[in-house]
Order: sequence, then C-alpha cells, then structure tokens
Amino acid sequence: MKKLTSLFATLALSLGALSMAHAADQDLVARGQYLARAGDCMACHSAVGKPAYSGGLAIDSGHGTIYSTNITPDKEHGIGNYSEAQFANAVRRGVRADGTQLYPAMPYPSYAKVSDEDIHALYTYFMQGVKPVASTPPASEMSFPFNIRWGMKLWNAFFANDKPFQEQAGWNDQIKRGAYLVEGLGHCGSCHTPRGVAMNEKASDSSQAQFLSGGDLNGWAVPSLRGMPHWSAQDIVDYLQTGRNKTASVAGEMSLVVEHSTAHLKSDDLQAIAAYLKTLSPVAASSSGRVTPQGAEATAKKLTAAKDLSLGERLYLDNCAACHFVTGRGAPGIFPALDGATVVNADNPSALLHVILAGARTPSTEKAPSILVMPGFAHRLSDQEAAELASFVRQGWGNHAGAVSASEVNRMRAGIAKHGS
Repeated sequence: MKKLTSLFATLALSLGALSMAHAADQDLVARGQYLARAGDCMACHSAVGKPAYSGGLAIDSGHGTIYSTNITPDKEHGIGNYSEAQFANAVRRGVRADGTQLYPAMPYPSYAKVSDEDIHALYTYFMQGVKPVASTPPASEMSFPFNIRWGMKLWNAFFANDKPFQEQAGWNDQIKRGAYLVEGLGHCGSCHTPRGVAMNEKASDSSQAQFLSGGDLNGWAVPSLRGMPHWSAQDIVDYLQTGRNKTASVAGEMSLVVEHSTAHLKSDDLQAIAAYLKTLSPVAASSSGRVTPQGAEATAKKLTAAKDLSLGERLYLDNCAACHFVTGRGAPGIFPALDGATVVNADNPSALLHVILAGARTPSTEKAPSILVMPGFAHRLSDQEAAELASFVRQGWGNHAGAVSASEVNRMRAGIAKHGS
C-alpha cells in the first residue's frame, strides 16, 4: 500500500511539474507574440488573403520588388528547421540558415538591438504559437547589381550596425524602455531616419542628430519624430494606440503600423515610447520655399464670405470645408487639422498630394473601432486643380509652405496608378 501511495505521489508531482512547465511555455509564447507585434512582423510577412506570417507581400525597394518570406514553422517552406541560433542570426544579422544574405527591407540593423531574452521569446512564439503554412512566396526580382545577394556582405560591412542596445546617461527606466522599443523592435528609424545613396540609414540611435529626423521614402515625405514639439506625450500615445489624436490621423504606411503593431501595445509601453521621443532635440524648421502665411483669421474670414476666391479657395470650399471647416482646424479626434499640420507644411508635398488624390482611412483598433474615411479626389480634380488646392492649403491659415505644380501632381498620380494607394 505504501508503494502504491508513493507511486501516486510521484505521479502527482510529475503531472504538477508538467503543468507548470506547460504554463511557463504558454507565458513565453504569449510574450513572444507581444514582441512580434512590437516588431510589426505581421505587416510585412503577411499578404492580403493569405495566412498570417506566410509571406508574399510585395515591397517596392526602388531597385526592384522584394517579396517577404514565409516565417511560419513549416519545415519545408518556412523556418521550421531553424535552430534558435539560426533564428537569431537571421533577425539580428540578416543571414538565413543556408547562409543567404537578406535584404535590409528586413530591418535587421535595428533588430540587432533586440536582447537575447526577447529573441528566445520570439523564437518560442514562432515555433510553438504560429500555425505552419505550406506556401512559398515568389522570388524577389531585383535589378543588377542588387540581385547579387553576396554583395550584401559589403553593404553590411559599410552600413549595418550590429551593436546591442545601449542606453544613454540620464535616462530613467521609462525612457530606457521607450528607447529600446523605438531603436530596436519598433525599427522606427527604418522610415523616419534619412537614407544615403546606398539606401542606408544615416543614423542608428539617439546619440546621432539625424536619427528620426525625417526624410523622403518611396515618394512620401516622412516627418521627423524628434521631440515632436507640437504634440504632447498623450497626443503621441493616442496616435499610436488609435490611429488618431486631437489634431491628426494616420495615412499611408503608418496606418498598417498602427493596425498591426502599436495598437496592440500596452499603455505603459506607449507612454515609454512617447517619453523617449520627447527627449530628442527637435529638428530646426527649414526655410526652403517658405512663404508668408495668410493668417488663420484672414483665411477663415475670406472663406466664410466666399467672395473673390482663388481657384484653390473655391476647390477647398467645394471639397474640403465640410470636414475641415473654414478654420482649417477640423474636428478633434475625427477630422484632422490642416492649419499647422506637419504633412501640410513639409518641404516635400508628396504625402499631402497622395492623400488628396488617393484618400486615407484610419484602422479599426480596440480603443477606436470606427473607421474614418477620407475619399480620394483623383477622379474629380485635374492635375492643375489638385495643385491649386494643395497650394492654397499649404499657404492658408498659419501654414507657410511653397506652392505645388501640376507636374508634381502628375508624378504622384502616375505613382499611385503604378503602385496603388
């Protein structure tokens, strides 16, 4: 009887240990899933109509089309045979298990800052928490010499930064966390840091003044994130959590970032990101192409009177004023403000033109489930009309940007037709 009791006790202990181990694995999978969201892995490695993480998304590199890879744990088509060391090498150094170099459309220069603990959690999630998909994406189609993969070794030698995350003196725990997310998993510098002639990011962390200072990417004017003087920390949190705040709404690639990544982050992490961004010194405003603003009161008064209007002003009243109003201030949290907006006052008007022609829509998020849609006006505005409208918006109220030409609109229209909205 004693032996039987001992056997049951041993079995109970074993089952308890197994249960605890399973719970620990599930916790690790959940943590890895959260980190995958923070790294925005789904946005690039998922294509419309296909299973999550099965790849196949076409990415226009400017030198050809890169198709994202299958990162499900399928052993033939995905990464199911990767060891954790091979997974880490791919994520942080851009080298696949077979030794093939990845293109830096995979932001491994940023992911190099991801800690060993987070790599372990990510690996556990992708191997245990993602469903295998037996699908091989199309091969990337790059022009010469970019189709020579081994050439990426030279690019890495000159431009890749494989240093781990390094905190700056004076940061508190909140800012450290925000910096780790922004500089590493969030890879915000991939879009918001200017690039050199080799498409390399000119800076990799906050110790460099060009980091997150904005630029042009794939025909879009990308704003600076340094300091964000016109937004409070809560404005930044609201924007990342819901795709909108009291003055602005997302558009373009940022819509996907919010939908697949930042809307899923914990409020504490979003607050940390905002706190970090507010520590960065703002970029000085450029004086290139600046004009004397018409003045907020003068613009609103003239639009209200609706007399002696320019073509741009008439087009604004006919197409825009119902949502953005004669004041150009929109409605907080619903219709973005145009007066003082970064996208309106950018030296490069491409993002504004894209929104005018193709429209925009906010993502549906947990905190803001409704989708707000701005229609595109490409079908009803000629190139000259769109240029006149954009020029008025860029010079009305307190805005002070240069005029837009019909040829600039025509180039944007052609780009939208080629690549879609």
